[in-house]
Amino acid sequence: MNKKAVDHSLLIATVVLVGFGIVMVFSASFYYTEQRWGDSYFFFKRQLLWAAVGFLAMMAASLYNYSNLRKLSIPLILISLGLLVAVLIVGVERNFARRWLDIAGVSLQPSEVARFAMIVFLADSISRRKDSIRYFFKGVLPYLLLLGVFFVLILMQPNFSMAGSLTILVMVILFVGGMRFWHLFLLAVSGAAGGWALLKAADYRVDRLTAFLDPWSDPLDTGYQLIQSLYALGSGGAFGMGFGQSRQKHLFIPHPETDFIFAIIAEEWGFIGATILMLMFLFMIWRGIIIALTAPDLFGCLLAAGIISLIAIQVIINVAVVTGSMPPTGLPLPFISFGGSSLLLFMGSIGVLLNISRHTSKA
Repeated sequence: MNKKAVDHSLLIATVVLVGFGIVMVFSASFYYTEQRWGDSYFFFKRQLLWAAVGFLAMMAASLYNYSNLRKLSIPLILISLGLLVAVLIVGVERNFARRWLDIAGVSLQPSEVARFAMIVFLADSISRRKDSIRYFFKGVLPYLLLLGVFFVLILMQPNFSMAGSLTILVMVILFVGGMRFWHLFLLAVSGAAGGWALLKAADYRVDRLTAFLDPWSDPLDTGYQLIQSLYALGSGGAFGMGFGQSRQKHLFIPHPETDFIFAIIAEEWGFIGATILMLMFLFMIWRGIIIALTAPDLFGCLLAAGIISLIAIQVIINVAVVTGSMPPTGLPLPFISFGGSSLLLFMGSIGVLLNISRHTSKA
């Protein structure tokens, strides 16, 4: 099959989202960084640099034949496992968690690498063993055991939200790959029960659950961030307070450029602006689904499905947290929130999607 041009609509949507993210990182952080470092552009310059690196990675991935990723599936899994072990030993501790490795002055979150590695590995393995996936013990169980290893390592950081998102991602890929619906249903029920038990097992998770159910019961501690987020959402109204005019970023919402940047967007751009942003994500997800459905082989289909599912899962969780629809977690908004390794991996993943789109049967 002759290769075509990449999916330009997906490319444009990605560039628009990243560009908007850079602008909003500046808007959300300039007051805080001016107060702390005397540099209003502190996070802006870093996000701009990572976006430039991410763009190069996206273009390189769009030119690299996705089929060659098959050869990297096992090395990626082994590397990600090694990084997850390393972060528990020599990782940088922030806010009582070891989730980051500093490598040559660059901060890397191994769990981000692990999710991409899992997508590539599952896409490769399932496409080679597509008939066995319908059987639980010889098809599904080996993948669940691998997931269990990753889950435990990420949970030990601790990072319950990342471990949970990885679990959902694996379930989606297994189902797309041919896992029976009743297997998925039983695993979902078991996973929900296990997740509830883990939620109740740690005090800080219980505090987050309490903050979600009734943030005003502890407005100065566990419920503080959610309450400030809701104030931001309410202040934005239909059309917003205007770019740069957010009040909650003035040291009310902690680190507004990261997990709660959507609250600042809603405050400055209003319901209309937040809705347009969600429609942009929806358009990106739709294009990803089309690429998965028209991929020339099962490997490409599962790879595209995994990448776009990862983006969809993280967007849903982030917005649900900011709007008080689920307990607080630590997942950033893809392409928008400040974070170098996250932006680089998401843009690189889009590059893989773009390469698959060059081989699809139709647009």
